[in-house]
Amino acid sequence: MQKDLKKISDRWKEMYSQQIKEYRPFEISEDFKKFASLFAPGNSYSYIVNLHNFELEYASDSVERFVSKKVSDIKLEDLLRTVMPEEIEHINIKSKVISEFYTSFLDKDNVLNYKNMFTYRMKDARGQIRTMLYQAFPLSVLEDGTPEHVFCMQTDVSHLKVTSTNAVSFIHMNGGKCYFNIDVSKGKFDPKGFDENHNDFSELLTEREKQIVIRLSRGLNAEQIADELNLSHHTIKTHRRNVLQKSGCTNTTELVAKCLTNGIISPSLI
Repeated sequence: MQKDLKKISDRWKEMYSQQIKEYRPFEISEDFKKFASLFAPGNSYSYIVNLHNFELEYASDSVERFVSKKVSDIKLEDLLRTVMPEEIEHINIKSKVISEFYTSFLDKDNVLNYKNMFTYRMKDARGQIRTMLYQAFPLSVLEDGTPEHVFCMQTDVSHLKVTSTNAVSFIHMNGGKCYFNIDVSKGKFDPKGFDENHNDFSELLTEREKQIVIRLSRGLNAEQIADELNLSHHTIKTHRRNVLQKSGCTNTTELVAKCLTNGIISPSLI
């Protein structure tokens, strides 16, 4: 596993550190810390990483729930070591695709507008396996558009009926074009293969279907959902079948995973 982790860190250095010649710390104000704390409710933590040397310049106190170290002693390597071994290569591929998106695909003036999201599995300090939702966006960029400081938030979504997938979503934070659930199995970002109507579940699903998906993510069955929404369980099953057909998903677990990274399901509200 140590060898695999080194492969990730070496790739990151190749993608970012070689382009960022000078170390410049991010100015972290008290207001920013208060702002960051709002993004780490419940079983979540956030941090800022400097891509020049991958030092953590800030980490929320809640990170201690996941790593058995004091927040002041935690390094990025400690967070990487929590990743389940079978997820390491997936993280490596996702990182490559994310880098291509920000450094090759986007115009440099648009880099700060996008966040990326994906899910993965980790084991915390107590040996508990968790499914995590990773979200990150650049805080600053160099003149050529290379991200320099990145804000990352990781949220435990183990309570949802969801698993990790080979997909990454790129969300425009100001209402621009989004790229939802991009399959990264080929190891590159391919905008030519992007089907906007198929990937944007928020436009694809009706409000009733979204209500049903959210309840499916809680682990409710058709009868329980029918009771909550005052509908027949046959109607719920029909909606579920239609949603799976619309989304191209083969089962509820895959459906919930895609809706989570699309923003239809908010882990903090479930």
